[in-house]
Amino acid sequence: MSFLDCSCISHAQVQPMDIEERYEDTSHPFLSCDGSEYTLQGPAGGDDVTGLSAEPAHYQLLSELGRGFNNLSQVHMARHIPTGQLVAVKQTNLDECTEEELLQLMNEVLLSRLFRHPHLLTSRLVFSSCCQLWVLSPLMAYGSADSLLRMHFPDGMSESLIAYLLSGVLKALEYLHRMGYVHRGVKASHILLSAEGRVYLSGLHSVYSMMREGKRMRAVFDMPHHSPSLLPWLSPELLRQDLHGYGVKSDIYSLGIVACELVSGRVPFQDMPPTQMLLQKLRGSHCCLLDVAPFPLGELGGLKVSRSGVDSGIGESVATGSLTHSATAPVAERPQSPGPKNHSATLHNLVQLCLQQQPERRPSATELLTHTFFKQVKRHTRDSFLSLMYPAVPLSSPEDPPVSTPPAPSASPDFPEAVWDFS
Repeated sequence: MSFLDCSCISHAQVQPMDIEERYEDTSHPFLSCDGSEYTLQGPAGGDDVTGLSAEPAHYQLLSELGRGFNNLSQVHMARHIPTGQLVAVKQTNLDECTEEELLQLMNEVLLSRLFRHPHLLTSRLVFSSCCQLWVLSPLMAYGSADSLLRMHFPDGMSESLIAYLLSGVLKALEYLHRMGYVHRGVKASHILLSAEGRVYLSGLHSVYSMMREGKRMRAVFDMPHHSPSLLPWLSPELLRQDLHGYGVKSDIYSLGIVACELVSGRVPFQDMPPTQMLLQKLRGSHCCLLDVAPFPLGELGGLKVSRSGVDSGIGESVATGSLTHSATAPVAERPQSPGPKNHSATLHNLVQLCLQQQPERRPSATELLTHTFFKQVKRHTRDSFLSLMYPAVPLSSPEDPPVSTPPAPSASPDFPEAVWDFS
């Protein structure tokens, strides 16, 4: 365990790396020439855990949120007793890890120390206690976009909320790509939302460097770990595994799949056998937004914020709302198709650009941030986007007494499903 001295890691000072040059712009009617803002900074406000103590006795373990890392890690909501701040604590028993798993843990910890961006969920406070590795991160009170879809928006989110989530993901990808890394794990379960409405991209265990001997490679060939669970989101060039390899544009394809996922509440290709999915992607078949003939727009012109969250009233999507009682009904009892949808031309164009078969035809993350679809994000405040989260509410501290030992997954009735992806 000498190579994983977590106490040293938690106090190490990491300087940001030099930024790589921008990608060349390609002209497109939906893309403007304005560059997006880019700053090197970490989480702000209540999402910053770097000032907390590295002492296990200072943390009160509350509800279990989930498990991860081949079921070797348990994640709890915890309270930092001196400050009262709620955090997520990931505990891993190092004695049960193989040498390969220890190397994966070390790599994830080091990457978390390397990256610093307001839209990347990094673990900047890591320490060890006996054989337990403690990794602290901000509590994502709204959970993941995937859990929000399953629990509150089974028929998809409003375009305004989708634009808000994807813009945060694109800013994180822009940072990673400039640093010379490809994420390879962009999916809804890795898009997290804090109680304050900040969007984070997680899943750094799948990140892969494109730098070799100080030079940036044009393509890499490594297959990500846990690839079977990532198949629906992986790009054709990554799955092809040929001599051409893949690059950062692979993440852009994954973002297009996520956009379809957020719009419909369903993951494209997920119902296909892996072999059929692979053939469909290699042949150039890709998902598209299925618009059903909607009611006349004039009849929906007065539609405001829907209690179901399907239509926001401030975005460009037009949809009929679900019945009010469906927001609180069990998932199995909710209507699966509350009404037809008419997606905006800008959303159609965004998905079309991201899902281009040839990676060189896809825009970069920097270029996509200038897309017309994301103009609506600048017109509204963070609170206005949080209002679109109804009926979802952020996690809060339970009244139950703290657990002295990590409970089994079945012992947490308040969290029957993982709040976000800890794998």
